[in-house]
Amino acid sequence: MDEKLIAPCGMNCALCSAYLAYTHQIPRKRGEIYHCEGCRPRDKRCAYLKRHCAPLPNGSVRFCYECKDFPCVRLKHLDARYRKEYGMSFIENLEVIRDKGLNQFLKDQQNKYSCSKCGDWISIHNRKCFECDTISSWKE
Repeated sequence: MDEKLIAPCGMNCALCSAYLAYTHQIPRKRGEIYHCEGCRPRDKRCAYLKRHCAPLPNGSVRFCYECKDFPCVRLKHLDARYRKEYGMSFIENLEVIRDKGLNQFLKDQQNKYSCSKCGDWISIHNRKCFECDTISSWKE
C-alpha cells in the first residue's frame, strides 16, 4: 500500500472501486464504471471536500485532522454517509493517522481490507476483490 493513496480526508484511495477499476484496467463505462488514480497522484487535494475547504487547496494542511475545524461539517456529513453505506469512517481513519501514525494506519488497512484468497485489495464500495473475482462491473 502506498501512503500517497491516503487522501487528505482520510479516504484510502487504494480501496476505492474507481481506483481498483483503473489499476485492473477494467474498461470505462459511462455512468457505471469510473476510473481514478487517487487524489494525491492526480495532484488533487480531496475529491470530496476541495471546493468547500480553504486549507486543502492552499496546502496549509496535509490531512484534515491538522485543521483547526476538524472535523468540519462537510467531513462529518461525508463520514456519516460512508459509515452507513460502507462501514468506513473518514474521521476514525484520520484519528488513527494522527494518533498512531501513517505506518500503523497502513498496517491496519492491510489487515482489514486484504482479500483472503489472493491478498489484493477489497473495495470498500462493494466488498469485492477485483483481482481474483475478475470484476467487470462493481454494480453486479
